[in-house]
Amino acid sequence: MPRVSVLTWITGTSLLAWAWLLLCQGFFWRTDVRLPERAEPQAWPAVAVVVPARDEAEVLPVSLPSVLAQAYPGRAEVFLVDDGSTDGTGDVARALAAAHGGLPLTVTSPGAPPPGWTGKLWAVRHGIALAGERMNAEFLLLTDADIAHGPESLRELVAAAGGLDLVSQMARLRVVTGWERLIVPAFVYFFAQLYPFRWISGGGRTAAAAGGCVLVRRTAVERAGVPEAIRHAVIDDVALARAVKSGGGRIWLGLADRVDSVRPYPGLAELWRMVSRSAYAQLRHNPLLLTATVVGLGLVYLVPPVAAVGGAIAGAGWVCGLGAAAWAVMTGTYVPMLRYYGQPLWLAPLLPFTAALYLLMTVDSAVQHYRGRGAAWKGRTYTRPDASA
Repeated sequence: MPRVSVLTWITGTSLLAWAWLLLCQGFFWRTDVRLPERAEPQAWPAVAVVVPARDEAEVLPVSLPSVLAQAYPGRAEVFLVDDGSTDGTGDVARALAAAHGGLPLTVTSPGAPPPGWTGKLWAVRHGIALAGERMNAEFLLLTDADIAHGPESLRELVAAAGGLDLVSQMARLRVVTGWERLIVPAFVYFFAQLYPFRWISGGGRTAAAAGGCVLVRRTAVERAGVPEAIRHAVIDDVALARAVKSGGGRIWLGLADRVDSVRPYPGLAELWRMVSRSAYAQLRHNPLLLTATVVGLGLVYLVPPVAAVGGAIAGAGWVCGLGAAAWAVMTGTYVPMLRYYGQPLWLAPLLPFTAALYLLMTVDSAVQHYRGRGAAWKGRTYTRPDASA
């Protein structure tokens, strides 16, 4: 009986956690936070589109033409920064511009990043500086090389900016293979749980952006001192949003309708690397935060199905009922994200299994960090900021 009582309390705590997440975590599970519609400006501001690219020759033929083809009424130019690619990324970009036309394209390379800089932010710095020399842009669109934009994307972003300093859209990631269906929608679901979109645009401290599509005012960038102020950040999009908001800027983040990532993650190994390379950095390389995260994931995501099934087998009615209720709430909150991605709803009850995979990816991220292979991306490994030269 004492054992059943302890299990009942644990399962009840899990259910209470889900009740709090459902009602008090910014309604993170809803997918209706989309680009705000505002009146178009009388005069369209100039925009510099900065695209950092490292070994992206495979995806550029799908993504870059969509950027060059933007139907933008004002002046816009594209600056693709080749970050030490070895696959001919720069040549592919020039050939695509020659074949497709569209917005003016400049391809440049900053050389290897100095100590203390991540490669992407060093490339972004170089792109922003070059854009400043070529044009007096009011806005910067920071977009990744694997992001494809609808033809009205830039126009809609600028129109939505209004009185905002930063507008970011979470690109719709590719969902084709079985592993992508299982893991990708959950990736966005967990991100929204950590950074509820409704809180980001509010007056609180919550700040985040999605690095694939960030429109930011040049004055806000200068006021926040970025990218220099965040030069070591592995999770650069969140760091950028925090810097802009800390500097008094107004920011917004929501889900995209016409901005898509074309990068494939066909197997578990590719998805595992995508998550594990930055998971421990998200926890600030703190073992205590890692421990708390593992315990929290276990309590919130793993206890409900174990209690529901185990309680039913053992005849523990309270444990089974509380576990089933928590599992049902969890499943219900995941349904809107699956609908957004056009996935079958029978995947919703499998969220605990996906959460277990994310738990293992997070632990693996810490293990790789202490082995000296943490935050590895395309041949580069980044240490903690305080360990950088």
